[in-house]
Amino acid sequence: MTTIALILIGVLLFELIIFVHEGGHFIAAKKSGVKVNEFSLGMGPKLFSFTKGETTYSLRLFPIGGYCAMEGEDEDSENPRAFNNVKIWKRMIIVVAGAFMNIVLGLIMMLISLIPQENIASTQISMFSPGSFSAVSGLQPGDKLVRINGYDVNTYIDFYFALYTMPVTEVSGDELEIYKEDCSFDLVTFARETLGKMDSEKAQQADAEMSELILKAQPEIAACSTKDAAYKQFCHYCDEIAALGGQKKPEKYPEIEVRETRSRYRSDMTVMRDGEKIELKDVDIMTLRGDDDKPKMQLDFYVQPLDKNFGTIIGETFKETVSIVRMVWGGLAGLVTGKFSINEMAGPVGLAATITDVASKSLETGGFGSAVGSILYVMMVITINLGVVNMLPFPALDGGRFLMLVIEAIFHKPVPRKVERIINTVGLILLLGLTAVIAVKDVWQLFTGGFHYG
Repeated sequence: MTTIALILIGVLLFELIIFVHEGGHFIAAKKSGVKVNEFSLGMGPKLFSFTKGETTYSLRLFPIGGYCAMEGEDEDSENPRAFNNVKIWKRMIIVVAGAFMNIVLGLIMMLISLIPQENIASTQISMFSPGSFSAVSGLQPGDKLVRINGYDVNTYIDFYFALYTMPVTEVSGDELEIYKEDCSFDLVTFARETLGKMDSEKAQQADAEMSELILKAQPEIAACSTKDAAYKQFCHYCDEIAALGGQKKPEKYPEIEVRETRSRYRSDMTVMRDGEKIELKDVDIMTLRGDDDKPKMQLDFYVQPLDKNFGTIIGETFKETVSIVRMVWGGLAGLVTGKFSINEMAGPVGLAATITDVASKSLETGGFGSAVGSILYVMMVITINLGVVNMLPFPALDGGRFLMLVIEAIFHKPVPRKVERIINTVGLILLLGLTAVIAVKDVWQLFTGGFHYG
């Protein structure tokens, strides 16, 4: 029953997104004096309808869309209240109103999702994990991240998107920076081995002290200008770890393995440090090998939570909504430039799988309320995505229609209906073709186990 309830909540939220989008067109049309013939929620066969005034309101079988059918929208009409006969600025407002309402809904959903959160993440580093690569390659506690891999960072959403789009770099295993990272990481390995030789009670007591010692060692290793100096620091802290474990100095210190190449998530970063903007070159994030032997990023630092108050929540609502708009544009640009592939796009099937996956994981870890919150967050991303994508200047989208109106405003003459129909038909065929390809891809990934959220 819980799963069914979550599915129904997901469907209702999706229908809310469509309703708000088409409702934006509807309200703008009514306020502009345009006759609306039908307002429909859903597509396909009509389940029921009623007429109020001059407009028929319908609910249709398939909850995958909707429409606001205006007089004179697709065919010229002599009616003075037809879409094609009202002033051009009114038509522009009507066309953009759907996307505008999607963004407004996104703001509301963002606000609702932020209010119950215990903490709101910032972009300021609070501390590093023991053996951190990024601590050894330039970052420091208190640094506020402002740019990663050429992408401006204002919120934690920007931060994660910048990390997600960071390329994997093949670097020389003989580099000084790599050597210092390995000294720091191998120090953690040595500490674990030392703890493993102790009885459990003493190991628990020594664990925290060893972690503090490693965190102290990291900046000292990072400051070394030669491999020999880094190795001396490594050996020195091995002695201190051994002492904490009640053991003698090692007769032979572990050797730092040097390989020809290493895969690294590496990027230039800009941080604010003590009020000054600092440019950092080649900062590494801890890179591990996944089950499929592909590089996998593991964050090796923690960020400071923001003070949660009314002002912070309102400010973050707007800032994070802007971040998602930027993320959508960044994703679209990545598709055009080849940074992302069609395999990273999702259609209705993929979105349904994503929502189900997110809800299931949240249900396991945080209960029903957490699952609803996760669904709400995914829907928030979807509604903003719909608002942004729908305004692309592509035929059959609202952005394409807006472009036609811009051309009409410039040349003081509308694009001929025949030409407009041909352009929109071609655009619709291309969109439907892309949708079909993505749907087939989603279904294939679901059946072959290739679909993974995040």
